[in-house]
Amino acid sequence: MPETEKETEPEFTSDPESWEYSLYIPNDPRAVTVSRRTLRLILTVHGLIGLVDVAELLAAELVSNAVRHTKGPAALRVRWSAGVLRIGAWDADPQPPEPPQELGQLIDSEDGRGLGMVRACSDLWGWQPLSRFGNRGKFVWCELRAAA
Repeated sequence: MPETEKETEPEFTSDPESWEYSLYIPNDPRAVTVSRRTLRLILTVHGLIGLVDVAELLAAELVSNAVRHTKGPAALRVRWSAGVLRIGAWDADPQPPEPPQELGQLIDSEDGRGLGMVRACSDLWGWQPLSRFGNRGKFVWCELRAAA
């Protein structure tokens, strides 16, 4: 997955309990199911079963947006460090995502609920443009904190 020239996220390599996975996916709606099942397996193996249901929902929304609204490949990135799970989707479109609306405003809407759900169900969310070696795109992410 392309990354910015200057890393904007903190380094997690000093924490021996930290880990990270990236799953590169084609522009195919079936990639959403593959991503959900892969994430479930990763979290189960790492003993984070309590985060699985919400994490699956969030990953499905992020990957679905990446596949549905762009034409190129995408990637799911999952990172655990210091009790925080970061889930993100990279895609090749540098355009920022539409700002999420409050879920209450979207009750009758057929579209546009994805980032609203991400905002409502995560502890923190955001996006950042990415470019490296001529590749452009964006990374939309959210975080879940483990219960103490």
